[in-house]
Amino acid sequence: LIIRVEIFDDCLYLLDGRYDQLHTFHVDLVKISFPDGSINQDHLPNLKCFSLSCKRETFDYEIAVLPLLYRMSNLEELDLCLKVRGSNTLIDGKHLKTKILKHMPRLNQFTFFIQSSNYIRDGMSIPSTEDIQKTFIDFPNNNIISHVDFFPNFERSQCHIYSYPFLMRYYTGISNSFPGGLFEHVRAVSLYDERPFEHEFFLRIQKSFPFMEELSLVNRTAQNRKQSNQSNSHNHNSSLIEYTSLCKLSIVGVHDDYVEEFLLDTKTYFQNNLILLVNYECLERVTHDFSRDATRTNCGKINTKYELNNNKICNNSGQCIRSVLSRQTLEPYTFICSKGLHGDRCEHEENKIY
Repeated sequence: LIIRVEIFDDCLYLLDGRYDQLHTFHVDLVKISFPDGSINQDHLPNLKCFSLSCKRETFDYEIAVLPLLYRMSNLEELDLCLKVRGSNTLIDGKHLKTKILKHMPRLNQFTFFIQSSNYIRDGMSIPSTEDIQKTFIDFPNNNIISHVDFFPNFERSQCHIYSYPFLMRYYTGISNSFPGGLFEHVRAVSLYDERPFEHEFFLRIQKSFPFMEELSLVNRTAQNRKQSNQSNSHNHNSSLIEYTSLCKLSIVGVHDDYVEEFLLDTKTYFQNNLILLVNYECLERVTHDFSRDATRTNCGKINTKYELNNNKICNNSGQCIRSVLSRQTLEPYTFICSKGLHGDRCEHEENKIY
């Protein structure tokens, strides 16, 4: 069974015993949240192959995902693609061995991509990339890549661990410390950093993810080498980045430089009918109130445009993105929560005890 569902409980209902002969189950979730305890959660002895993916961040990994995996003691193949926030520590090889592999004695294939992050409290030590990599020394699959980031302005640490070759559809939270590689299966990518993303960084991203369909970016720091790029604009053909598969681009929560990065036809090429999420005021500035010749070509390829709106629906000073030009009949909303808040509409405060 291969399926995409909205919430974690939908996954649990499919595994509540009604399909007791199910041996292979691949599920892609929109979000992972606190599970409904009334759903039957008996052992799944016949399940041999399980794949779980979710590109949205979850605070409920330990109370939702791990108990589900513990029901699958006869599992032989496992794929995990997760974005986890709020664990006591960053997820590393030791965690995978003690919390997952120890409970699956028959497992012979384990592929994974896990991005974990937490807020840094006073006195907390941050492991280095080398520290994380050492936890995989005696791991069954020794082709593991890891890298650690620290974002001082946001007081947050982040760790990526994944098996390679990379078979997942999502790669989230990429920063300037991205080690590179070729990821032909990935279709959705997100970028975040407090250090600037230069034009060369985006060239690396395009080469690493040649079939990327969705790209989202958050970075409020201005580019350093913007002026040198402008002075060498006569050589723009050598550095033009071509996103031949890109269908959706989110550049909300960014410095104007990144809107310009994607809208200048000397820097970026993409196909027609792009869905663009962007701050409208930023768009006006970069396009010189929609009169700038250098942005006219790429703006003409946009099929659907979204505007950032800070004053509707969201709680606790969250940000709401609403459609301002869409062929859809309903107005979709996306929510960006302030630090320490989460929930569908930023209505919940994060538990401070991790």
